[in-house]
Amino acid sequence: MPGHLKKSDGPDPDPSEYLYVSREDKMKDMAKPYDANKNCWIPDPEQGFKLGEIVNEEGEVVEVLVDCLPKKFKKDQVKPVNPPKFEKAVDVSDLTYLNDASVLYNLKARYASQLMYTYSGLFCIAVNPYKRYPIYTERAAKIYMGKRRNEVPPHVFAISENAYANMRQLNENQSMLITGESGAGKTENTKKVITYFGYVGATGSKPIKGEKPKASLEDQIVATNPVLEAFGNAKTTRNDNSSRFGKFIRIHFQANGKLSGADIENYLLEKARVIDQTPQERGYHIFYNIMSGHVDQLTTMCYLSDEIYDYPWQSKGKVTVPSIDDREDMEYCHNAFSCLNFPDEVRDNIYRITACCMHCGNMKFKQRGREDQAEPKDTEAASYIAKLSGVETDQMLTNYCKPKIRVGAEMVTKGQNVVKATDSVGAMAKGMFDRLFTYLVKICNLTLSTGLKRANFIGVLDIAGFEIFEFNGFEQICINFCNEKLQQFFNHHMFVLEQEEYKKEEIQWTFIDFGMDLAACIALFEKPMGILAILEEESMFPKATDKSFAEKLTANCLGKSPSFTKPKGNAHMGIVHYAGTVNYNITGWLEKNKDALNDTVVDQLKKGSNELIVELFANHPGQSASPASKGSKGGKKKSSGFKTVSFGYRDQLNNLMTTLNSTHPHFIRCIVPNETKTPGLTTASLIMHQLTCNGVLEGIRICQLGLPNRMFYADFKQRYKILGSTFFENLPDEEAIKAIFDDFGLEPEKYRIGKTKVFFRAGVLGQVEEFRDEVIGSRVCLIQNWVQGYLGRKTFKKLQEQRKALVVVQRNIRKYMSLKNWVWFYLWKRVKPLINKPRMEDEINALKDKSDAVIALCREAEDKAAFLENQSAQLLKEIEELEIEVEKTAGNAVEYLENQTIISAQKSEIESQLN
Repeated sequence: MPGHLKKSDGPDPDPSEYLYVSREDKMKDMAKPYDANKNCWIPDPEQGFKLGEIVNEEGEVVEVLVDCLPKKFKKDQVKPVNPPKFEKAVDVSDLTYLNDASVLYNLKARYASQLMYTYSGLFCIAVNPYKRYPIYTERAAKIYMGKRRNEVPPHVFAISENAYANMRQLNENQSMLITGESGAGKTENTKKVITYFGYVGATGSKPIKGEKPKASLEDQIVATNPVLEAFGNAKTTRNDNSSRFGKFIRIHFQANGKLSGADIENYLLEKARVIDQTPQERGYHIFYNIMSGHVDQLTTMCYLSDEIYDYPWQSKGKVTVPSIDDREDMEYCHNAFSCLNFPDEVRDNIYRITACCMHCGNMKFKQRGREDQAEPKDTEAASYIAKLSGVETDQMLTNYCKPKIRVGAEMVTKGQNVVKATDSVGAMAKGMFDRLFTYLVKICNLTLSTGLKRANFIGVLDIAGFEIFEFNGFEQICINFCNEKLQQFFNHHMFVLEQEEYKKEEIQWTFIDFGMDLAACIALFEKPMGILAILEEESMFPKATDKSFAEKLTANCLGKSPSFTKPKGNAHMGIVHYAGTVNYNITGWLEKNKDALNDTVVDQLKKGSNELIVELFANHPGQSASPASKGSKGGKKKSSGFKTVSFGYRDQLNNLMTTLNSTHPHFIRCIVPNETKTPGLTTASLIMHQLTCNGVLEGIRICQLGLPNRMFYADFKQRYKILGSTFFENLPDEEAIKAIFDDFGLEPEKYRIGKTKVFFRAGVLGQVEEFRDEVIGSRVCLIQNWVQGYLGRKTFKKLQEQRKALVVVQRNIRKYMSLKNWVWFYLWKRVKPLINKPRMEDEINALKDKSDAVIALCREAEDKAAFLENQSAQLLKEIEELEIEVEKTAGNAVEYLENQTIISAQKSEIESQLN
């Protein structure tokens, strides 16, 4: 089933090369040339930033050599480069120089080395690899089980294990916030997180003998993925399996760490995709899954043809996706319904409602004569919808063309033109599908509610990241407001952690709540006459228009809030978010916010025979309710069925923030590396845009305001003892570190010394690293001088000895040459070889004596051999005689036996005669 930890037939492949930087790469990176005073990053439109070399500085202008060409830049555009030891750093917040260029370069370098995960302080950044790595297997999961975050390489499993360990040790609820653009990998990472929790929290219960095996809780949690993906995911231009809704999944655990259940809350399903898609996109997967033919008789039951192009709403864009097997997905979804204990009748009604949405696209209307009145063009599609819904066809068509509206206490019929009737059908299809999706989530929650005792939970939030497009509408402002709140939550959380750390270390610090930086923008949305309040108020007025809404926004917000600005282009307002200024176009917001349905049709569906449709619209007031039931005191109070989309969304968001504030959060930011889905390729501008929208750069900004780099005394002593070894020998670590900084002239404002750690401002650790390089450089020079002197002296001594030897050789040669022609020397050379020459006669005699001795030995051996031969012959003769005697003896024995037989016979005969 999709979502389970991958288990291959053989042993799981080793994931190390996709998790760790190899030793060879480390050595290669450390060997790169580096000059802290010259190397720099300069902006580049294509690569984001380029390496350069500073040539000259004049005031605020810096001359840099880039690609062998000198160029001039403003001083604030030139960023320092980190030392080679920080190459492919696992946590960018540990970088000596923390800036946009260094973060981008580090992510690109790790991505090029097939390392998709990187930390950035509290964030875990996941860059979509667009290919499968063997890092989600059981073997990979075991690497992270029971390990701290700093003990293992960056991974979504490491964050999950950290959350699980915190929950168990601190008895505190946890949350994991996974955000990013479409196609960044949010859904995939969410599934990996959930399956990891299923793996570490598996109950391991065994089936009871004689009973039908039931799906385990971990299997049911995983089984929600195929169902929700089928009804909530679709192909977009960037992602073939894009989640078109947000979700918050709570995984509940027992006190012993085992699973006890789960529940899901969904946010803002993209209903418009039910009836419309761009040419490069596709509708929700389920529309194409049920046409795949996997389930027998399904198309017959739903009155569907075999051709997807028969349904215009589902064939406006792509109808097939190379990376998706609709038949296989239908199998997973169909089986998941069974795993989640959906009754067969309910499952069939789910398919029927899905088919209703498809048939709605074929409902056509035409104008009746010259009247501004719509009437059905044909009734085939309407008859299918009526049969599937359990209602009467003609009545349904009448309700679309001439719905009833309430005027005071009376009901009157109002004629609809073709456009309004068609829009009414589209609204009904969207509303029906939206309610169906919410129902699926509800049933999944009921199934995952096991009744086991729940001690704590880990919440997983999968929601779209900040969006800035050319055209930004209602969906974008909802998503961006949510991200603004989440960023405020992160800033506040980071502020709290920082303050706790500083307080624990007892360092001097001016307390700042970074979460207040976003207060102005959030207040613009939430204040009594803010954007949301005005939107809800205008949605209540029947005569309100987009123009009146825009005018009211401008009158109440422009000049009264620093976050509200004049729009650009065809937009109506600009809002200053943490990620940048976004211009919004408010066209159609009121209609989208009202989310109005044809109450007459709703009433008819609520009285139909399809029980599931009746349940879906149970909370919709329709027209059956009296005016008093829709609100008290003249209907001024809104009922639950009259909520606007923005009101419901704000309510959900407030509940979500309340939940998150009660948890310990963990953050995962997903990044799209390029728009062509090419593995290994990075587009700098796209990545930087996402780092801004995801709040990563905002987190870095906060780091730079605080003390981002910190080291334990022991770590500092190990690396920087060389700066003042005498200080560490004679003073406590705390005083020794301060003495070193004073000795090098480092200003006290640039660092803080705590109880166990030393803290640095952004970039200061780079200065300390330069101090270390200088000291090491000077000492290396001394060592080099000593070694060169030693080697020089050794070489000189060797040359001296060689010289002495040469002098001796030369002297002897000269003497030899002078004696060479002296007669007596000549005679001596001839006689000398004969002086010690032995006498030939003595040698011959000695050899003769040896020869005689050997001959005597040989004769003695010959005699001995002859004696042994004689003895051998005698023994052989004796053997022959003995053999003859044995043969004779054997012949006598035969004779004796014969005689004995005769005598025995005679004896027997005589005895018989006597008797």
